[in-house]
Amino acid sequence: MEERVQGDKSAGQLESHSVTAGGDEQKQPVPGKTILQVEGVTRSLPLGHERIEILRGISFGVQQGEFVAIVGPSGSGKSTLLGIIAGLDNPTSGRVIIDGVDVTRMSEGKLAAVRNQKIGMVFQAFNLIPTLTAQENVEIPLYVGKHKGSPASRARELLELVGLSHRLNHRPTQLSGGEQQRVAIARALATDPPIVIADEPTGNLDAANGEKLLQLIAYLRHTTGKTFIIATHDATVANHADRSIRIVDGRIAAIEGLRGEAIRS
Repeated sequence: MEERVQGDKSAGQLESHSVTAGGDEQKQPVPGKTILQVEGVTRSLPLGHERIEILRGISFGVQQGEFVAIVGPSGSGKSTLLGIIAGLDNPTSGRVIIDGVDVTRMSEGKLAAVRNQKIGMVFQAFNLIPTLTAQENVEIPLYVGKHKGSPASRARELLELVGLSHRLNHRPTQLSGGEQQRVAIARALATDPPIVIADEPTGNLDAANGEKLLQLIAYLRHTTGKTFIIATHDATVANHADRSIRIVDGRIAAIEGLRGEAIRS
């Protein structure tokens, strides 16, 4: 299927405003505010009479509005780390603090509320519900918890924001891979979370659509002030990030800035 980036407007040509759940203007990020703190996180799993060490004392912070790439070879622990940050898994030890709230030992009910309010998740396989339209997929998170305004109106606003106002009533099978990814991003933004987390977002996209996705992330950061944390093995993605955190054998091997300079190793 031919990939179409824009409907009425392309993602790069949409008006520079941010839409919150109530349709109000989004507050700009607070300079220097730490939105995520990871402190001494470890993760191990039993294997017979031994334990496999997946993460070995990971610590770093992320500032509000940053784009951070977590990179490393397959099996390095980056996806495990992303799952712990997203509240989908628990660390063996250490803490994860999201927007000032320690989520490490929360009950599942409280953690689900934090995920709904604070974190938007984008999966490599998109995880769209095939029987629902693009608009209905984006509406889903808005039926959990309390959110201002109409879920349908919010979904339409976000699909326009990602350049898919012409695809509101299309189901996933009627969309290209790039379009499905943008629906998944719109869904991640539905509850207006401060953090968007993506696991290998370019993994199922060709190079051209991968570049369009990076352009969309840059546009969304500009218009919404969101923090993006992405696990990837794609060097192109890492090169677009403000910082890349390289994980090797469950440890941070290096943290590099925008131009590749080593911040820490």
